[in-house]
Amino acid sequence: MNLDRRVASNLIEKDEGSTTGILMNAFCKHFIAALAALAGSAFLAIATTSAAMAQGPLPPSVPADTLMKPVSPQKAPSADGFIQRWMILEPIPANALTQSAVQAEVKKEYFPDQFTVIPKDGDKVSVGGSELIWHAEDTKNYNLDLYQFARALGKETTNVLFWAVTIVNVPQEMHDVRLAIGSNAASVWWVNGEEVVGIYGDRQTVIDDGVSKRLMLKKGSNIIRVAIVNGGGATDFCARFLGSDDKPLKGFASTVGEIHK
Repeated sequence: MNLDRRVASNLIEKDEGSTTGILMNAFCKHFIAALAALAGSAFLAIATTSAAMAQGPLPPSVPADTLMKPVSPQKAPSADGFIQRWMILEPIPANALTQSAVQAEVKKEYFPDQFTVIPKDGDKVSVGGSELIWHAEDTKNYNLDLYQFARALGKETTNVLFWAVTIVNVPQEMHDVRLAIGSNAASVWWVNGEEVVGIYGDRQTVIDDGVSKRLMLKKGSNIIRVAIVNGGGATDFCARFLGSDDKPLKGFASTVGEIHK
């Protein structure tokens, strides 16, 4: 009887050992498979990162959309007086940031009548054998993001020159006003054909970074023209008029492509 019990006990232990072995084998197989999958994922991640590094640094992310096509004949300035409607020419290759170099760059004749032309949306000019197009743009911000503008068109943003024009229509003659501007990077500005202010070097856009001498805006249309030179990275600009009391000027509207008298 005791012998039978021992034999039965041994049989149970053997059976239990066999079951445990099966479970252990299954666990090991799943564990090894999981390790293999994990290693494969890690290898893929490393390979992807290596490939990205081999292609060079990723470009800066495109900012949220701040530009739109004009939907009204005229646009009033922002609450802080910033001009938010401009006609912009697609970028021209240029490489200059110092004052002398920028002055020389913007004085080159890239296209006919570049200091007097009043372009319309879609007008084309030929620069160095390339056809460039003027685009009417409204900005939702105080500044106009040229990086976003160029990237949306698939154009270069590094070592380039942007031309921009707007028409400020005032209801009456205004004296002792000043044009206050900021840009990334260098820029030169004209009001009614007269160069009035310039800022130079590799700089960030700062509100009222450059301020012109006292000016007179004539009744009707006044032409604001700017050349912005960017070395690399982000690029944008802003502009507003300050009144005789040095407060932001309002009570006017900006248009593009149409003169008002």
